[in-house]
Amino acid sequence: MATVDTAAVSASQDQLVGQDTKRGFKEFARRNPTVMISGSVLLFMVFVAIFAPFLANDPMELEPWNRLKPPSGDYWFGTDHLGRDAFARTVYGTRISLSVGLIVALASSGFGLIIGLLAGYIRMVDTIVMRVMDGLMAIPSILFAIALVALMGGSVQNVIIAITVPEIPRVVRLVRAIVLSIREMPYVEAAIASGTRLPGILIKHILPNTFAPLMVQATYICGSAVILEALLSFLGAGTPPEIPSWGNMIAEGRVYFQFKSWLILFPGVCLAIMVLTVNILGDGLRDTLDPRIARGMR
Repeated sequence: MATVDTAAVSASQDQLVGQDTKRGFKEFARRNPTVMISGSVLLFMVFVAIFAPFLANDPMELEPWNRLKPPSGDYWFGTDHLGRDAFARTVYGTRISLSVGLIVALASSGFGLIIGLLAGYIRMVDTIVMRVMDGLMAIPSILFAIALVALMGGSVQNVIIAITVPEIPRVVRLVRAIVLSIREMPYVEAAIASGTRLPGILIKHILPNTFAPLMVQATYICGSAVILEALLSFLGAGTPPEIPSWGNMIAEGRVYFQFKSWLILFPGVCLAIMVLTVNILGDGLRDTLDPRIARGMR
């Protein structure tokens, strides 16, 4: 009997799997170019935020003799009114914006998901919760955030909390609407008839249907949080002035904008690119995850 070389068979199978993965990745990139491009830009920003100490100098170092220097070989983005390196502060500002955007998106999506599942499935909870959510949504997000920061004090952690709370009602309403449309489906009724408990119904049968729209909503929340953090910092109600954030840089540079425009230009462009990238990623994910749109694109 001929012996089978298991090592050769295993290597051949691994090679086929690798080819299928590569082919599937190329097909996904061809059908979803916006997701690939925006995802690549966002990954680059994450890389910049993580390796900021290796890419730039100390953003807090004061050099008054080099104040308000224009962009040059020594200072790529120039210097501010205290002689601090604007390039270093812009690079470190990526950390603040990304951390605020991602944490707010995750926190608001997590809390909103739990509350929305309970509100959408339990009618008694729905009446109470949705009136509270309506009350929170009646207050403009910026005013609500300013009030919370004024009560808790200015810090990155408090800014994250102040931005997260107004975003939770939007996630709750989205998840609740999904649950209301799913809980009457035949497979949910079959699960109830078979004696499945409430946690099992929510986790096994309803929760998976919320992932796609919740993921898209999280990208928009991330972009909104980045803008709101910059706006709070610009108004002086966000992160402390000494922390290098894009909002603080724009607020400090507005006094010199007429003759030192680079102080606002570079952080403003970075802020616009980040928000645009996140929004485009959200549009791409919506097109990818929505079966009706996906079929139309093929």
